[in-house]
Amino acid sequence: MSGTSVSIVGSGHTPFGRLDALNLEQLIVMAATEAIEDAGVDPAEIDAVFLGNFNAGLVPDAFAASLILQASPALRFKPAVRCENACASGGAAIHAGLRALQAGAARTVLVVGAEKMTSRSTPEVTEALAGAGYKNDPEEAALSFPQLFALAAREYAARYEDPLPAMAAIAAKNHGNAMHNPLAQMHREVDVAFCNTVSDKNPLIAPPLRLTDCSLITDGAAAVVMTRSDTATRFPRAVTLRAAEHVSDFLPLGGRDLLAFEGPARALRQAYAAAGIHVNDLDFAEVHDCFTIAELLIYEAMGLAPAGRGRQALDDGIVLCDGRLPVNLSGGLKAKGHPVGATGVSMHALAYRQLTGQAGAMQRKDASLGLVFNMGGAAVASYASVLEAARA
Repeated sequence: MSGTSVSIVGSGHTPFGRLDALNLEQLIVMAATEAIEDAGVDPAEIDAVFLGNFNAGLVPDAFAASLILQASPALRFKPAVRCENACASGGAAIHAGLRALQAGAARTVLVVGAEKMTSRSTPEVTEALAGAGYKNDPEEAALSFPQLFALAAREYAARYEDPLPAMAAIAAKNHGNAMHNPLAQMHREVDVAFCNTVSDKNPLIAPPLRLTDCSLITDGAAAVVMTRSDTATRFPRAVTLRAAEHVSDFLPLGGRDLLAFEGPARALRQAYAAAGIHVNDLDFAEVHDCFTIAELLIYEAMGLAPAGRGRQALDDGIVLCDGRLPVNLSGGLKAKGHPVGATGVSMHALAYRQLTGQAGAMQRKDASLGLVFNMGGAAVASYASVLEAARA
């Protein structure tokens, strides 16, 4: 990221879960309204709005960007754009707003991420999400995303070591963290032994992935208000986007090493370089644990452990809630929930709250530097952000 510095100055976040009483429009308006009120901004001063939303037939609202305008009459006629980049649609919306600010096309923007998923059956949701895979190869087209990440787990076992115990530890960690997040979908602690055992309550989903290795089908929305940092001082709270990097890799799996997570690793390295930091400078990270094997591979992409040794980050306690660099204090996608278009915005909203001391029971003491990593597909779209608390 280069050019004009950008800050987040407000956030909104609905509960995540099965929200039967709320449709997509209501979710968008709830999150947008809270972010506007949190920032204390006059909606008339918002120059543009951006919506992260995957949809893929999950709901009839295929033209949803202007639904943000329902949050205030003053938003009418503001330019509104929907951003879609699979499970990184929220990250794409954040970047669209960021680039508008850097280009001088806006001074203040509102970014919302939202998804309504639970009105469809699990097979229907699985099919919709599979649309983010490669369809021009019959073998790949036949794979669901659980099957894709199951393939990664099997390859990890063949090349390095059995990842299942580490994956169970990740699931237990994130469920434990979600107990402190009132917005999370799951408030149920599970231990490592339960997560590492196939049972009636923890069945195989796509061998060797168990239910506890898979993120949740979720409804929810999140929002942030962003502005140029030179105007952020007039807001009560501000967090600077010190770096924001986007990398895209080939969609087909053929010709690339899924375990190398090359796109995520490159995006993370570029974010560290742009921010002028090392991974050890970070106080916390919110990362894309769509499946527990993904979080394990992200540890390696982050530089917390060598390839094939991601479990060291767990064994050494680095990524635990009281560790040197806690990962997914929110509960992550695994327990907070994964309304796909909302996820990237949720990560930024909760990182903003961490860095402004508003994270409640999730709060990391004296947090000043946080990482967000949002991913679309099987390591295809990678968005990495470094956020820094603005100190007086």
